[in-house]
Amino acid sequence: MKIHFHTYGDRALLIRWEQRIDPAINTDVVRLDRAIAAAKIEGIQFSIPAYCSLTVGFHPDRITYEQLCDQIQSIRSKSSDPVAATPTNRQVEIPVCYEGAFAPDLEWMCQRTGLDPSHIIQLHTGTLFRVYMLGFMPGFPYLGSLPSVLEAPRKETPRLRVPAGSVALAGLQTGIYPIESPGGWQIIGRTPLQVFDPSREEPFLLRAGDEVQFKAIGSDEYEELKNKL
Repeated sequence: MKIHFHTYGDRALLIRWEQRIDPAINTDVVRLDRAIAAAKIEGIQFSIPAYCSLTVGFHPDRITYEQLCDQIQSIRSKSSDPVAATPTNRQVEIPVCYEGAFAPDLEWMCQRTGLDPSHIIQLHTGTLFRVYMLGFMPGFPYLGSLPSVLEAPRKETPRLRVPAGSVALAGLQTGIYPIESPGGWQIIGRTPLQVFDPSREEPFLLRAGDEVQFKAIGSDEYEELKNKL
């Protein structure tokens, strides 16, 4: 796969792949991100993988843009080798309650699709989703892709308050709100898990490249799990 290097201000490098949502492209992004982390290049401050790009922040007093490009090209020539190991993806099960007040837009989705709630839940829990990236707010996972019948537009007027843990749909993506915030996605459930907790050693429950399977639970189990956390 071809990649292109771009300056991103004076302290960051933007690496771009073909601009489309594709699991193979995202796998290559994640592979390079992990290879860069493993190389421990002096001067790199952070790296942020996205759908089809990778942003690398660096300290210009320790490494120049040109030097960084050269080192990343060298790393990529090894990490993209066909015989190189594919990144190991974690599989994470996320319990979700799709009932009542936890799913304020589920009925709207039923009207839009012509499906009953159980069918929508079955489709959502029966899909193995890929975490393409984290963004929008700390720990918000962009997961894809939904079955085409569940494709949904964002709300014309976003909600001012979306509870933490809300599981929602937009386009062919599904996501989980990590904290209470405004939001315009269609909410079909809520998980008791904390996908972002700054007090944990690893604040984020998910990372790019992970695979997520949702599991339907009832409201009683939701409260039980919530109280244990």
